[in-house]
Amino acid sequence: MTNDTYNILMYSHDTYGLGHIRRTMAIARTLVQPDVNILILTGSPIAGRYTLPQGVDFVRVPGMIKQSNTVYVPHSIKVAPEQAVAIRRNIITATTRTFKPDLFIVDKVPTGLKGEIKPTLRWIRKHCPCTRVVLGLRDILDNAKNTRCEWNRKQFTKVLRDLYTEIWVYGDQDLYDPVTEYSIPEDIAEKTHFTGYIPRKRPEVRVPKKKEKLVVVTIGGGGDGYPVLDNYLTMLENNGSVDFRTLMITGPFLPDHMLDDLARRARALGVRFTAFVKNLEKKIAQADLVISMGGYNTLCEILSQKKVSLIIPRDNPREEQLIRARVFGERGLVDYIKWDDLSPQTMRAKVDAMLDDPHPYQQAMNRFSMTGLDFMRNRLAEFRKEKE
Repeated sequence: MTNDTYNILMYSHDTYGLGHIRRTMAIARTLVQPDVNILILTGSPIAGRYTLPQGVDFVRVPGMIKQSNTVYVPHSIKVAPEQAVAIRRNIITATTRTFKPDLFIVDKVPTGLKGEIKPTLRWIRKHCPCTRVVLGLRDILDNAKNTRCEWNRKQFTKVLRDLYTEIWVYGDQDLYDPVTEYSIPEDIAEKTHFTGYIPRKRPEVRVPKKKEKLVVVTIGGGGDGYPVLDNYLTMLENNGSVDFRTLMITGPFLPDHMLDDLARRARALGVRFTAFVKNLEKKIAQADLVISMGGYNTLCEILSQKKVSLIIPRDNPREEQLIRARVFGERGLVDYIKWDDLSPQTMRAKVDAMLDDPHPYQQAMNRFSMTGLDFMRNRLAEFRKEKE
């Protein structure tokens, strides 16, 4: 390492899904350069399954599972939650002190899981005052009331005011404006930048000679998406033969007993079935229709490849997915079925209609731009120039 090397530390708490680590990996692949080191702090149990580019590595902290908005328990080790958080906090603090980042990007939660990065933020402020500290937020966190209450209760505004250089919102202000919705104070709003949505690389795929159409069903991590998979298979079971093929991706966190039942039913229907793919972009690229729950990262992957998408958004414990489905649905970018309205019949009607006439969605997507990675590359160049 030379004095010209620029160190970026990224924190992704990763409790029970794939979204945070996938977004973090996408950003890291964009920002890494021959003279840039990127180190990712993550609790994701599957971080090692992804291929990392030269210059990017990760430090794994003990994983935690989210049981509710306030309760987290260890994913694997049999210790008290407080002990697991203490282990994570000590690893994070020690890594930061040794790595001495020039830029620290924190994903979503200003103080980290259970406040675990507060000591790190204070240490950076005292010992590395030139380090840029950035909070990265997805476009929508939850409904306005719940988000305002959580931010007030946890005093996030004070943390952002005292310990952060700026905030990056990974979305477009004209689609959804968290500054207004969440009543963010003016001084915090002044250091908030809307990056635009984060695109994904469009992979090269072989286009088969046609062909039945392909529906890809994916529910992210899989911990809470069983009803989507169950209703989809029931839809196929109730309709005999269909004129499209299906690839079903359950996510690595679907409970084993549910996985076994779904796999058995899928085999009987001739549905391709897998728990995890590390190259989801390639599977989406092959699809004529993607069915998902509408998490931030899945939608970015879908829209990057201009794929027609049916969303079945979860509305508990947060309404984030439902709000995003409404916002994107109003722009004609997706269609959606509310969680309580989900049934094999409603799903079949949407699937048939969207496969028969995809053009309105494709036209809307052609008008939709995604600028997130360009913004971050430019911002990094500005930071490095200021350091010189």
